[in-house]
Amino acid sequence: MNDNVKIPAQSQGNMPADEHRMHPAPDYLPRHPGVGKLTDKVALVTGGDSGIGRAVAVLFAREGAKVAIAYLEEDEDANETKRLVENEGSEALLLRGDLGRKDHATHVVEETVKRFGKLDILINNAAMQWLDEELTELSEETLRRTFDSNVMSYFFCTQAALPHLKEGARIVNTTSVNAFKGNSSLIAYSTTRGATLAFTRSLAENLVDRGIQVNAVAPGPIWTPFIPGSMPEDMVEDFGSGTPLGRAGQPWEVATAYLFLCSSDGSYYNGQTLHPNGGKIVGA
Repeated sequence: MNDNVKIPAQSQGNMPADEHRMHPAPDYLPRHPGVGKLTDKVALVTGGDSGIGRAVAVLFAREGAKVAIAYLEEDEDANETKRLVENEGSEALLLRGDLGRKDHATHVVEETVKRFGKLDILINNAAMQWLDEELTELSEETLRRTFDSNVMSYFFCTQAALPHLKEGARIVNTTSVNAFKGNSSLIAYSTTRGATLAFTRSLAENLVDRGIQVNAVAPGPIWTPFIPGSMPEDMVEDFGSGTPLGRAGQPWEVATAYLFLCSSDGSYYNGQTLHPNGGKIVGA
């Protein structure tokens, strides 16, 4: 699809939302032939059924990686991502369930290693968001669900993965532009993304002696199921048009940042954040 396409009003009103119900469909396909940057690597991508996670899974497959795709409940989207990975000549493993539960996060890592024999790359990407302009109206249930999805799952997946990660392994966490600039309509979500940023920087220092590099990607407004899933129709229309580039980003434009950090191209990056956000200048 054309990256500059106008986004019409739409809303699904549920989280997580479905990529197959979005119009226009997000653009996740890689732009260039693979050159084997991740040959023989095994990657676990959480939230890999759709959006940025799908784009990362497909790009990694094109570059030679086998991919485990962890997702909550979006079976149709997940099966499509599996098909796309296999179309790239790779292997995919679907793992359904709530990563906010430590036992399931452990199960996902164990099943990945059981299927593929090892784990080289962990992409902590699964997340949820809800609008919460009035802090006093934010329910405890929603707040805890947001933190379980966006913070606890990252801890749990990383804890489970570490015994399997060897020197040269990579961990990349998805944070957000909102971790740097804040967002008055997404207070809980922005707070979790700030936690993700601190987790990344702290973990990078903690694991450097083991030769495991930890970095983050902080997307701006990207056309993913997050948007119609959490926003009313009037906010979705022309989503992203207020960026300096004048449009929302597409998932494929973000996936390249993960590939850079997980391949030898990113060998001198540790504790850092890449900012595919359409030109918004924020603190590093």
